[in-house]
Parts: sequence; structure tokens; C-alpha cells
Amino acid sequence: MPETGAMSLIDTHCHLDPQYFPAGPDEALARAAAVGVRGFVVIGVGRDLAPARAAVELAKRLPESIGAAVGVHPHDAVTLDDAAYAELAELAKEPATLAVGEIGLDYHYDHSPRDRQREVFARLVNLAREVKKPIVVHTRSAPADTLDVLEREGARDVGGIIHCFSEDRAFAERALDLGFDISFSGIVTFKSSAAIQDVARWAPIDRILVETDSPYLAPVPLRGKPCEPAFVVHTARRVAELRGVPFEALCEATSENAERRFRRTFASG
Repeated sequence: MPETGAMSLIDTHCHLDPQYFPAGPDEALARAAAVGVRGFVVIGVGRDLAPARAAVELAKRLPESIGAAVGVHPHDAVTLDDAAYAELAELAKEPATLAVGEIGLDYHYDHSPRDRQREVFARLVNLAREVKKPIVVHTRSAPADTLDVLEREGARDVGGIIHCFSEDRAFAERALDLGFDISFSGIVTFKSSAAIQDVARWAPIDRILVETDSPYLAPVPLRGKPCEPAFVVHTARRVAELRGVPFEALCEATSENAERRFRRTFASG
């Protein structure tokens, strides 16, 4: 693992569900803390609300370092009935919940019909506005419709994060104008990601974040392995290289950005 020095990082998007970490999240969190990761936003999404409940409970157990985000992934949009929405709304109101998400559109896999995805996305943007918490957006192969829903439903009122950014500068400009920050995952380390790397060089330093999206998208040099929060150091290092800034400065900036966006302070490293 890279040397930590005085740096500290916040992994703004990780999944720690039992199917990914059968022994529980504590060992993975300890490995991350050992390399300077001091804060984690744990995402609770799945075919039902069990992951959302678990994310909130984990954030309550470890409040100094963990916050939760709860939502319905676009893959699972067909599962959101009125009863599920009512429970999700209560989970979103919890103090341990920092954001509504991840929510959005995924036209790559189309696991839920596109019209249903758009309906659920709009409904959950409005939930975020009701609870006055930022939105964590998943978008894949749906750039125009994603921006249309965010604009039409007043997402600017709360802002949020375009998680696992995989679009181009034109998309980034519109997202930034809507009050959304841009979060880079391990994809930014891939050789094939020229457009994403361009945005990582260009985006305002006070509007960028880093994440793992664990257990997915492990960064180079660990590509192909199950990802975990400790790996965010590699993503941060690559973004720092692309921007031509010291690694520690990039860590400090993205951590400050995360704390401002989520309106909470994570434990000191």
C-alpha cells in the first residue's frame, strides 16, 4: 500500500453488504484506516431495503467515521412500491443518513424498464428535496435523460454527487451547473478512460471527490481484484498525477469537499 504520510481520505461511495464482505465490514474498514482513509459513505441499495437498513445501522454503530446513503438503484426500480417508499422515506430522515442514493438511470443493462426508472428517479429526487439531503446519482448510458430528470425535478435545491463519473466534459459542465460534484472511482486509472481523465484534470478542485464503489472497479494496480475502501488511495494518487498536484493536497481537498457536501465531519485520521 502507498505510504500515508499526513494524508487522510474519505471514500464517498462504498458497498459493504455481507455478500461482498461475508466476515462483516470491520476488517475492510480497519485496512482502510491503516492507510489513511478516515471516512466512509456506505451505500444501502438492493433488491429490497435490507441493505439500506444495514447501512444506517452501521453508520449508527460507527458514527465518527461512517455515514449512510439510502436509495433504490435503477436496476431495482421495479421493486419500489408504496410500502417500500414509505420505509425508505423514514430511513432517509435518520440523522445517520447523509444522502439519498444511489438513484438514477441505467440504460446499459435495462434491468428495469426505462420509463419505470425515470419515474422512480424523479420520485426519489423529490424525496431528497423533502428531507433536504444531497443526491447520489448513478448514470450509465443515459446522460441526456439523467440531466433532464435532475433539472425538471429541481435537484438543484439540494445538489449532490455524480458517482463513479464515466461521462465527458460537456456532461460534467451541466452537472456542475446543477450543483453536483463529480466523484472519481477506479475507472479514472484505466488506460481506456481518456475522457474521464480529461475531466479529472479540468474540474474545479473544490468540486471533486474520490470513491471506490467497492467491491467493484478496483483501480490500477489492483484491477481485477475485489475492491475495498483501502484502494481509494490509488484512485486519489492517479487524480493527483493527472492534475499535477501533490498527493497530500489532493487528499486534503477531496476530504474537505466531501465533508462540505455531506454536511458532516468525519473522524480525524
